[in-house]
Formats: sequence, structure tokens, C-alpha cells
Amino acid sequence: MTHPAPVLLWLRRELRLADNAALTAAATSGAPVVPVYILDDDTPGAWKPGAAHRWWLHGSLSRLGADLVRLGTPLVLRRGRIGDVLPALVRETGASAVHAGTPTEGWARTAIEALRPELGAPLTLHRTITLFEGDAIRTKTGGPYTVFTPYANACLAAGRPGKPLPPPKALHAPGKPVRSDQLEAWHLLPTKPDWAGGFRETWTPGEAAATARMAAFAKAILAGYDSTRNIPGVEGTSKLAPHLHFGEISPLQGWAAAEHAAPDAPGTASWINELLWRDFSAHLLWHHPNLPEQPLRSAFAAMPVRHDEHDLHAWERGHTGIPIVDAGMRQLRQIGWMHNRMRMVTASFLIKHLLLPWQAGEAFFWDSLVCADLASNSASWQWVAGCGADAAPFFRVFNPVLQGQKFDPDGAYVRAYVPELAALPNRWLHEPWNAPADVLANANVRLGATYPRPIIDLAKGRDRALAAFKALREAA
Repeated sequence: MTHPAPVLLWLRRELRLADNAALTAAATSGAPVVPVYILDDDTPGAWKPGAAHRWWLHGSLSRLGADLVRLGTPLVLRRGRIGDVLPALVRETGASAVHAGTPTEGWARTAIEALRPELGAPLTLHRTITLFEGDAIRTKTGGPYTVFTPYANACLAAGRPGKPLPPPKALHAPGKPVRSDQLEAWHLLPTKPDWAGGFRETWTPGEAAATARMAAFAKAILAGYDSTRNIPGVEGTSKLAPHLHFGEISPLQGWAAAEHAAPDAPGTASWINELLWRDFSAHLLWHHPNLPEQPLRSAFAAMPVRHDEHDLHAWERGHTGIPIVDAGMRQLRQIGWMHNRMRMVTASFLIKHLLLPWQAGEAFFWDSLVCADLASNSASWQWVAGCGADAAPFFRVFNPVLQGQKFDPDGAYVRAYVPELAALPNRWLHEPWNAPADVLANANVRLGATYPRPIIDLAKGRDRALAAFKALREAA
């Protein structure tokens, strides 16, 4: 008995059923569908999935596998080089076609084009993880954008790219079962039992959780998002970043849901702007594949920086002696996510006050964030460092004390993540080194013992950063 040739659905970062153009194309072909996820051993070493990423991936694949079984076909897991695994699967299954999402990483695009001649079946790429393809939005002269606002305006002028696609009602499995790795055999979960305890308490990977989080955000937060998004001590953001990164919800779904819930609210405009910044980051990576390693403004390659493992380690652990910085870094370590305002504050402190290379911070975020997205991570670190597209000028140095006083005025955020300072009055919470001795004693704070003294004098650190920037300009 012969069975009809199946089609392969190669899943990368579109781990969902709804609004998945690659899945829709496979499902409407009329052929049996073999969904496959390949744990790619070809990813460049520095950008292999980090520890937090692997934790989320395990949960996301587990839930997607269950969803696909309910539709009628199992998820196939394979590990190895894409150039070996995918052609082998085409031969093994006799697949007549392959559908996949368009990647934004330069090495992934190169690998895909290299394997096409060896694949043995036509490969069709679909837009699945961005609002617009990387080269779809261009300047009037036909080039890529390097400034966000004109890019966003061009996207808005183009309009929301259609309506989200519904999930397929059913999928047909191939007549012959396809061998799959066991997810547990990939050892994506941490071996230390309580390493990810805060992750489990905070997050639920998967499409259903993403849909529920989007609905809760649209109902309770979206309308005031333009103001609440800057206050780390309240639930004022969407926390959809990891769901978007893994494609458990699409940015188009996020745009459409917001417009449906509160079309005229200021928060909706801010939310869409954030989705467009995410697309802008992908646009930059598409046109500048070296974005994760090299500054877009090439002159910054000569920026004088320090290499101090002690200071870097203090920053990573949240032991800098600067409360708002330490709160941000400890939130990252505890739940694999950090509030957006705090990402800017902690990054500025590392790059400017400590004068450490932005790539060191980027690498730590890559390993620690559940939403570690190569495009967004790279573009945002370069933005803070002043060396990227549309970047904040280097001489814009965040004062972490003022940032804390402005955006965490009641100390809710610092007290949540730096509990050893919880009894300090608000007046001194963000600068305990200036607090009178009796105030510290009453709060059971002993600088250098229960809480570290600052590893850098903020004024001196700022002056050092500005001097380094001046030297860079004079050398140009």
C-alpha cells in the first residue's frame, strides 16, 4: 500500500498553531504534515541557546507537541546540523515540499540557501516571526533604515499586514510513523533542582499561556501602558517578550488584539511602537549580520574600555552597591526577565560607569533572559552604548540614583529584589551610602557587610566615561 507524500513543516521560532503562515501552507496542501523541530548544532558558539532560553524551549516544545497531537500529527524532534538533518528527513519521509519561517539571523539564512540544492524538495519560506520581512520596508532610495522613527512611520503607512491566520482544524499524519528524539534526552532543563524555581513560579511557556497573557494585558494594562511601562514596581508591562521570541504568539496577533481592545488609547499606540521597535531590530540584523559582535558605528570599535572581571561579576550578581542596578540584575537572575526601564539602567551602568564592553553585558543577557532575542538584544545594547542605529548619544549617562527616585519613588521594586535594604526610608533607599549612621543602624544595614558599598563613585565613573568618549572623538 502506498501512502501520499507528506510535506515537512520545519519549525524554528514559530512554536504555535494560530497565525503561522508556514503551518497554514502545509495544512492546506492536502498532504500529510510532518512537523519537525531541529536542535541546530550549527549555531555559532557564542549564540547557542543560553540556559534560560533552553528552559523555556523545553516547556514550549512540550506544549506544542501536545497541541499537534490533538490536531492529528506528532511533533518530530531531531538534533544535529541542519544541512544534514533536514535533507535526511526529506529522504526518509519522501516529502514533496518543505515549509518554514524566514529567519533573521545571517548564519541561518546562509545555511538555508546552502542546503536548498541538497534538500531534495522545494523549500518555501514564510513570514512568521516579524510584522514585515527584513527587506520589505526600505527608504526612498531603496536602502535599509538606520533610524527608528522613519522606519516606524513607514511601517504605519504600510498598515497592519493583514489579519492573523486561524489555526488549522486538523492535520493528517503520514502513513508511516517518523522517528523522533525524546525531549528529555536533550537535557534542556537545568540539572540544579532549584536553579529555575523563580522561572517556574513566574512563567508558563506555550501558546495557550501566551494567548491568556495577551488577553490579560489587553484587559487590565494596555490602556495605560504608555505610563505604567516605565514603573518597574507595578505590573505595567505585557511580559509577552518570551512568548513573542519563541513565536507562541505573533506580533501581528499582538497588534490586532490591542487594536480590538482599545483602538484609541495612548497605551495602544505605545504598545504598537514597541512591536515596531522589535521589527526594527530584526530589520537591522537582517541588513547587518554582524550586529551582535560589531558596532554599527565603526568608530566605536576603538572605544577605550576596561576588562575587569571583579566589576563584571559584581554587576552580574547584583552586588554593585547601587540599589536600583542590583534590583534589576537580581530580578534577571531570579525570573529570567528584567523590566525594560531597568534594562536600560543596568546596561548604562555597565557600559558607562564601569566602562566595560557592551558585548560582555549582551552575552550575559543572552544566557540569562528567557526572551533572549538576538536582534533585540544586540540592537538594544548598541543603542545604550551609543554605537548602534538611532542610538542614544554616548554622553547620555543614566544616573541610577535619579532613575530609582523617579521610577521607583516608593521603593517597591528595590525592596522586592534587595530585601536587605527594605527597612530603609524612601529618602535613602536609592543612595544608602549617603544615609546617616543612625538611619542605617535602625534599618539593620551595615555597608560592606549586609550590603556592599558602591563599586564605583558615580560622579567619577561618569567623568571617566565622558573622558573616554572624548578620547575616541579626538582620535577619529
